[in-house]
Order: sequence, then structure tokens, then C-alpha cells
Amino acid sequence: EGVPLEASITASWEAAFREHMTSIKAAGADIPYTESVAFLRRLVKSGALRHTDIRSNPERFLAAHRLLAELATSLGPGFWIRFTVHFNLCCGTVVALGNPEQVKLLDTLQDQGKVGCFGLTEKFAGVNSGLVVNTTCTWHPDRQMFLLNCPDSDAHKNWISQGLVADVCVAVADLRVGGRSFGPHAFLMEMRRDGQLVEGVELGDMGVKTIGNDLDNAWISFNNVWLPKTALLDRYGGIEDDKYVQRQKGVRTMDMIGQRLYTGRCVIARSAVVFTRSLYASTRKYTDNKQCWAPKNAKPTLSDIPQLKALYAEADAELNFMNQFLVHIENQLAACLRAEKLPPSDLVEAIATAKVKSVELAISLCWRLKQEVGSYALMSGCGFEQLDYLQCCKFAEGDSRILMQKISRDRIKSFQKGNKGSEEEARLCEAVLAAGKRGDAAGEHFGAYELAEAVMRRTVEQFVGRSAKL
Repeated sequence: EGVPLEASITASWEAAFREHMTSIKAAGADIPYTESVAFLRRLVKSGALRHTDIRSNPERFLAAHRLLAELATSLGPGFWIRFTVHFNLCCGTVVALGNPEQVKLLDTLQDQGKVGCFGLTEKFAGVNSGLVVNTTCTWHPDRQMFLLNCPDSDAHKNWISQGLVADVCVAVADLRVGGRSFGPHAFLMEMRRDGQLVEGVELGDMGVKTIGNDLDNAWISFNNVWLPKTALLDRYGGIEDDKYVQRQKGVRTMDMIGQRLYTGRCVIARSAVVFTRSLYASTRKYTDNKQCWAPKNAKPTLSDIPQLKALYAEADAELNFMNQFLVHIENQLAACLRAEKLPPSDLVEAIATAKVKSVELAISLCWRLKQEVGSYALMSGCGFEQLDYLQCCKFAEGDSRILMQKISRDRIKSFQKGNKGSEEEARLCEAVLAAGKRGDAAGEHFGAYELAEAVMRRTVEQFVGRSAKL
């Protein structure tokens, strides 16, 4: 299941990657985060997945995420998130935004087994991560250096996965040059030198979570941290003669930072489906062997109970269809990654749709399964104790409601430009606009979500080639 990998993935590569997975699984979910990161360091140093595979071998990059997601029902979200933060968000941003020398540095980091975090989300931003960036990074011509600073506690980086142990960080800050703001840019910086935090960096633990405590989550404060000129990932825009120069017209740095969110949404969508498949498979193994009382000593299995049998069949059909949708998206996204092109607007919308619908489908199917298997769902180790994995999926790399709002907003803009579309979508666009004009905030709010659902249905149908209810 998943994107066809052809020559880019071989049985020997998967076998080698699964060896790492075996040792990770054997350690269990209750290890401290200092031990969990040690597994990632070994995986990084092994080169089983190269930091640059996101561009040179995107199918392998996607496959690695899919394989690790198989562990989620036993380990929870911790290691999978740790892995994707390092390979996708941190190193992937360097690949997308870095100049050749900066990208080459990733090989050095890999050889040393160093790991990174991604400093985007700020305390004040909340689910609007990326839309609000108040951390600043100011160019100082006299020192030929940048000064990274959080002006207040609201600008502290928040819920930064791997933040307590990371060696490096891709910090996103508002670039200031000559008294002018040039918007969010990414800076590759050391978090530690010789095992000690660099001067001006402060951090703390976000606290105990319901699951995933093998993953460290941190708040991070930058208090006037000096960065070298080479810290700015400057492929598309950099400092020349103490002035900011955009190197490729029409390409905003924030757009390229956003591309990591597209890959993140794609692998999250796939992981939600894999989680659900795994939970259903392990539960089915139990119910196939659990005999029930029946008259005349019939002894049917729990899997034969009509409501559970129907749910298994429904889940198979729904997950198979979602898999078709994801394969289409993964193939197209892999082509964009290899060509180093931004995904076209229809693919961006499809990725957002996949993230929302895959996670919602997973939550629905897993919750319904839990209701049908009684006390089995309470047993430690059966997988149901890891259901908050799907909660993580729902808000990571774009909260589902925020994504739906954007889908609706984009559709209304298109409608206002004359693209009426289907009768249903046109009616919903008119209703949302009318609610806004009369000051009906609630009507506008709920109408926007109804419109998003209609757009997502159409998107799935167009990508897969036939209609289906998701």
C-alpha cells in the first residue's frame, strides 16, 4: 500500500530500514526522550534515509514515513514525529531554501548523527502557526551578523518537537534589514556547542502528555542570539552589500517554507490510514479467535457478529478508496519535489483535503471499532490506548479547521472572479457571502465549513476519477 516506488525502493532497502524499526519497537513506548533520540541519531548516522532524499529520492522519503507509521499503535506518536521533524521540517527546509554549501552541510550533520528541530510555531500564534511570526532576526552591517530575538513571551517558539535535545534548529523569524521587514525567513543555527546551549537560547519542557512522552516538546526563547551571515538560508533571498536581494522573482521564501507543510500534511494523511489499518488488523486477529456463546453450541467468532462484520467491510472499502486518493497525491507531490517546483494550486488543495479527510476517517473508524469490542479496548498493548495519535494528526502541519477555512476562502475568491462551479458550491458561496453582509457571524462560520466539505468531495472525486462518500 502506498505510492509505487519502482526502482527507488528495493527489498534490501526496506529490510535494512525495518531492522532499525525492530530495535525501536523493542525499546517500547515508555523510554525517556533521551533514549528515544539516541535511536534517531543512529538511524540518521546509518544513512538509511539521506537528508537530501526528500529531493533526490522522494519516493523513499515517503516510504520511510509510511513504514514507521506501522509502529504507531504500539509506540504512539513520539518517534514518528521525532523522525518527520528532523527529516522533513528541519533538513527538508534546508534542502528547499539553502544554497549549495548549506545543503552540503547536511551530509556533515548526517555523518555526525546530529539532529534538528523546527522553530516556527509561536505561543501567540497557536493554530495559526506561520501566519503570525513575531520573532525577529535583524541584520547588523557593523558586525556582518544577524541578531535573533524574541521581543516578548508571546513570540517564544512553542511546542517545538525535539527542542530539548536538538543540536541544530531551523528558526523562522521576521527578517529586518535597514529598518524594513522582509517577512518570515529561515535560519539554520546551532542550538548547542560542545553540549551546552549557545548564549541567549533558553528552553523548557512543555510538560507531561497523555501519550508520546518519549518525545520532548519544548518552548524556546531567543534572547539576542548572534548568528553568522551564513545562517540565513538564502537560495531565494539574501544579503548583498548590506541590502536584501531577492534572487528569484515570484518566489517568496515563505512559500518554500510552506512546501515542508505540504509534505508534512501528505505523510500525516498516510500515517493516519496506516494507523487505522494496523489497529483494525490487530483487532481482527483477536476477534477472529474470540469465540462467542450461541444456541446449539454454534460458537461463532466475534468477527461473525453482524455489526462488527459490517464495520470491517466498511472500513476496508473506505480505506481502500482513501489509499487510491493518497497514491495519486503522493505521485504528483514526488514529481514536484524532484523537480524542486511548488505544487500547483489543485494539488495543494488536494493535499489539504487528504490531510483533513484521512484523519477524520481514521478517527471515525477507530472510535467506532472501539465501541464494538468491549473490554478488549481497555487492555494495555491492544493499540486503542494510542488513539491520541490521531489527535496529534488533526492539529499538526495545519489544524483541520484552519485548512477547511482556507479551502473555503480560496473557493469564495474564485467564485467572486466568476468561477461559479457546481450548483451546490455556487449556492454555498452565495450563502456565506450573504451571511457576512448581514453580520451573521455564526451563519458565515458554519457555512464556510459546509462549503469546504463540498469542495473536498469534489476534489477527491476529481483525483480518484469516481465519486464516493468520505
